[in-house]
Amino acid sequence: MDKAEKFWDKMANYYDREEKKDELTYIKIIEKTKKYLKISDVVLDYGCGTGLISNEIADNVKEIHAIDISFKMIEIAKRKADGRKIKNIEYANSTIFDERYKRGSFDVILVFYILHLLEDTPKVMKRMNELLKPGGLIISTTPCMGEKTFLSILLSLVSKIGLIPNIRSFKISELEDSIANGNFEIVETECLHQSSPEYFIVAKKK
Repeated sequence: MDKAEKFWDKMANYYDREEKKDELTYIKIIEKTKKYLKISDVVLDYGCGTGLISNEIADNVKEIHAIDISFKMIEIAKRKADGRKIKNIEYANSTIFDERYKRGSFDVILVFYILHLLEDTPKVMKRMNELLKPGGLIISTTPCMGEKTFLSILLSLVSKIGLIPNIRSFKISELEDSIANGNFEIVETECLHQSSPEYFIVAKKK
């Protein structure tokens, strides 16, 4: 188990409580996401955490494959889905490079709060492009701490001493470039927070 897995396993029991502090943002993300979904869609939720978003959009799509590197996060997500009798989500402790997922399998890939944590952004962008059907969408929310110099420096220091996983402090222009360079066309960009800049981005496979 690598450092990132250990970190998110430790966070699992507290994750929902911490995220609920920003519940209004999650509600906004879910409502904006639903506008892009069709009942026929097959969706991949990459970095699904405890299923906060997958469980809320399950009624809007055909099926969801939800993956996370944290086994404990997946356990919690499954338990919540079972409690709500949600049948069309398959939760798995896995990565986006899992060979079970074939080229052109998905209509939509959800990427919430994950792009700033990637070690190799171009590699993941290429993989997402492969997995999507023609015209398929990635829907993401990403903190862009590069827009706030002090926060960027602080996160870099905390990451270097090992208290949190490596975090990339994107500027919004850099994030959009990373997505565009993955052979995607950006459809929508919206800043969800000015004080702590988080950007909701939808992009279509070219």
